Amino acid sequence: MTGQVITHRHDDYLRDLLQRAGLRATRQRLGLAELIFGRGERHLTAEELYGEAIQAGMRLSQTTVYNTLHQFTEAGLLREILADPRRIYFDTNVDPHHHFLDEDTGEMEDIPMDSVSVMGLPTPPAGKMIEGVDVIVRVRRPDTH
Repeated sequence: MTGQVITHRHDDYLRDLLQRAGLRATRQRLGLAELIFGRGERHLTAEELYGEAIQAGMRLSQTTVYNTLHQFTEAGLLREILADPRRIYFDTNVDPHHHFLDEDTGEMEDIPMDSVSVMGLPTPPAGKMIEGVDVIVRVRRPDTH
């Protein structure tokens, strides 16, 4: 992996993170984990991560990025947010919370869980239980005309 410096301490942390999640710590997974988790909590798309990986000098395909993001999600390391049929975000904050989505820029921002109240949920179908409710509040700048 060229163009990117990972300290041994951070590399050990990421290797341990992947192994605790049941994932082999391959070079590509470690490199993508560094990009995903090395900048604090964030929301990113597969396309953004692929661009960052190429810029960092990693040699991989978009398919590898998609597969890795889905593996990380299934392992509980990321949370997948379906913003609309064209945009899927991956969130490093896996704790329950909601989101603002800027329709102009595509940027997503956390809303603390206790800032939104959802009332009047329907009774789930027989044999099912409600696992969670995700709220996406879509925002944009008002027209200045």
